[in-house]
Amino acid sequence: MSEKGTVSAVRYAVGGLGLVLIGIGAWRVAEQPDLVGVLVWLAGAVVLHDGIIAPLVLGVGLLLVGRSQRGLVRGALIVGGALVFVTLPLLLRPGAAPNPSALPLPYGRNLAVVLAVVAAVAGAIALVRWWRARPQRRPAGED
Repeated sequence: MSEKGTVSAVRYAVGGLGLVLIGIGAWRVAEQPDLVGVLVWLAGAVVLHDGIIAPLVLGVGLLLVGRSQRGLVRGALIVGGALVFVTLPLLLRPGAAPNPSALPLPYGRNLAVVLAVVAAVAGAIALVRWWRARPQRRPAGED
C-alpha cells in the first residue's frame, strides 16, 4: 500500500472511530432523565466557548505579545481557562458538598498553585525560545 493509501486508511479509521464515539455520546445524552436540561447545558457551553472564551483568548494573545510568542500565550491561557472552568463550579457551590469526597482538599489554593505552574512552564518555554533565538557572540579573535 502506498503512503497516500495508508494515510487515507488511517483517516477513515479515525473518522469512523469518531462517528462511533459521537453515537455513544448521543445515546448517553438521550438516556438522561432531564434531556432538556442537558441540551440547554450543552448549548450554553457552546455559546460560552464560541462567544466568550475563544474571542477573549485570541484577543488577549493578540494584544500581549509579538508574533513569536503569541501561540504560547494563547496555549497557556487556554489551559488556565480550562482549569478554572473545571474547578469553578465546585468553588462557587453554596453550602456543603453533597459528597464529602467532592472537596477533600482546598481547591482554591490548589487551583492557584496549578495556575502558577502553568505560568511558570509557559515562562520557561518562552525563555528557552528567547535563548535559542538570540544571536551568538563570537570571541574577539575569531573571524
